[in-house]
Amino acid sequence: MSASVLVCLAPGSEETEAVTTIDLLVRAGLQVTTASVAGDSALTLTCSRGVKLLADVALVQVADEPFDAIVLPGGIKGAECFRDSPLLIEKLRQMHLAGKLIAAICAAPALVLIHHDLFPVGNMTGFPGLKDRIPAEKWMDKRAYYDDRVNLLTSQGPGTSIDFALKIIDLLLGKEKAAEVAAQLVIPAGIYNYQEW
Repeated sequence: MSASVLVCLAPGSEETEAVTTIDLLVRAGLQVTTASVAGDSALTLTCSRGVKLLADVALVQVADEPFDAIVLPGGIKGAECFRDSPLLIEKLRQMHLAGKLIAAICAAPALVLIHHDLFPVGNMTGFPGLKDRIPAEKWMDKRAYYDDRVNLLTSQGPGTSIDFALKIIDLLLGKEKAAEVAAQLVIPAGIYNYQEW
């Protein structure tokens, strides 16, 4: 059975980060569940630029189910919704304690992970405009950064979504699968394509 990934969505989530990540994970054969963290359990969510996405389920429906990884797209309003969801924060804590992969991009590292001190040990990157919210000793100026000490993957923004998604695939299914998915894309220079490893 393939690894399973929970991708959280909220009103104001950054659509490029969400859709790019979901698309690449599905291409890799991962079992992806999208979950709405909206307080009213609405499944149709309006993202940061007005694009509407339809979540599979409300988070409350899958909060007790096991997943191999959880993904938090950015977008200020979406990340604030994540930050303010006790259910999501508890799910993150439980998955972290179980050694599962936590993956957050853009505003989510600063507004969710740092805000709740979920990774007292753990270096990360995030949206450069929120760099001041991440302690200087934790900040890594990378497109995507994986801290293997705590199984934490973070990335910077919409333009780094492919890096982010390919690294999730690498971590869950291996470099060969990441290379296979990367080969289906016309990847810009600067994005690691896993062809040489």
